[in-house]
Amino acid sequence: MQIDNKVFYNRLGKLALPIAFQSLMLAAVAAGDALMLGRVAQNEMTAVSLATQIQFVQNMFLMAVTGAGAILGAQYWGKGDRRTLEDLFNLMLRWGGGVSLLFFAACELAPGLLMHIFTHDGALIVIGSGYLRIAGWSYLVTGVSQCYLTTMKVTDHVTPSAWISSLAVVTNIALNAVFIFGLLGAPRMQARGAALATTLARVIELALCLAVSSRGDYIRPAWSRFLERRRELAKDFRRQCLPLMGGSLFWGVGFTSYTAIIGHMGSDAAAANSVAAVVRDLICCACNGVASAAGIMVGNELGAGNLELGKAYGIRLKNISYVIGFASMALVLALTPLVVRMVLLTDAARSYLTGMMIIMAVYMIGRCVNTVTINGVLDGGGDTIFDMYSLAVCMWGVAIPLALLGAFVFHWPVLVVYACTCLDEVGKIPWVMARFRKYKWVRNLTR
Repeated sequence: MQIDNKVFYNRLGKLALPIAFQSLMLAAVAAGDALMLGRVAQNEMTAVSLATQIQFVQNMFLMAVTGAGAILGAQYWGKGDRRTLEDLFNLMLRWGGGVSLLFFAACELAPGLLMHIFTHDGALIVIGSGYLRIAGWSYLVTGVSQCYLTTMKVTDHVTPSAWISSLAVVTNIALNAVFIFGLLGAPRMQARGAALATTLARVIELALCLAVSSRGDYIRPAWSRFLERRRELAKDFRRQCLPLMGGSLFWGVGFTSYTAIIGHMGSDAAAANSVAAVVRDLICCACNGVASAAGIMVGNELGAGNLELGKAYGIRLKNISYVIGFASMALVLALTPLVVRMVLLTDAARSYLTGMMIIMAVYMIGRCVNTVTINGVLDGGGDTIFDMYSLAVCMWGVAIPLALLGAFVFHWPVLVVYACTCLDEVGKIPWVMARFRKYKWVRNLTR
């Protein structure tokens, strides 16, 4: 089907740019933590990087909940059904709130046990535990604010949601400087200061979400029906959410496993990996924005009954993902010398970081293509179970076993083990393209 290029790229730009900017600002918090704590001490930076893996796993659950809401929400918004969108909002809040409560309790009651998952270094465990006890309060708030921001995105309020997140990020970075270094008369809290800054920023973010969503044209939770169950809608939500949750957990726990494996290869390897992870997350902002836009654009058209146009949009967006992938590879290579010089590391950690950046440049091709195609196009049409299958095979069946064997059995060099952790994204591209061409994702999910 012929696509109106002006309409397509105008819509893509209006959706992808604010979401990419929002993603960039969120990644900037981790970058700010790493740079500021890297100026304090290597152990402070490394401990916080390891501790934030707990939030990373929580985000995997929240991504499944909000992802299911976004998939159905985009299609019902295309159909024009506001009442169902309000009930979807209720569902997201119930699920997201429960997840956040569990992670908050874990951080407050057993932070040392959580840190033991990632390192045996006593100094890192003490620093990380102090961070988690404070940051755990931010995890309690995040589940609610993410439901608000997701609903804004799929109902043509993507720009306000991006500005809210961005303002929270700017606040977080400013407060980081105040509490980490003890500026403006504040106590010098180092790692605990980063946690306090994050918590205050998340509270501000939720307050802004509530204020902005109070306007008349925004979708809000239907509080009078908050505990009311619509069985068919709940069934559709679970049908999307559970595969997404399985995929998110496979991916999130897998990525956390990569961090734990590298972390157990020494503090220099852990420090280099911490910096490389920050760079990766910053560079991935473009593909994250296009992926979110892809899910909304494809979902809107499929929900409105325009199946051929939705299919054509999906094909175009898949092709764009390759362009983003190669551009991201070039950007990583260009930034490598600058990044290596910016952070205070030992000579060994600096050498590891240089190698990791070069390996990561190739990894970016697969990451961008798969993110846009799977998390954007396929999920936009409700084909959510493939992500879980592909992660089970490529990450858990190949990459993680190789990394574990290399680190603890064969004692391979750090960079070889790191390369093993990057195999899954590049290796599964042919399988992803084969699934895409079956067009099982070209479906209207609305009732």
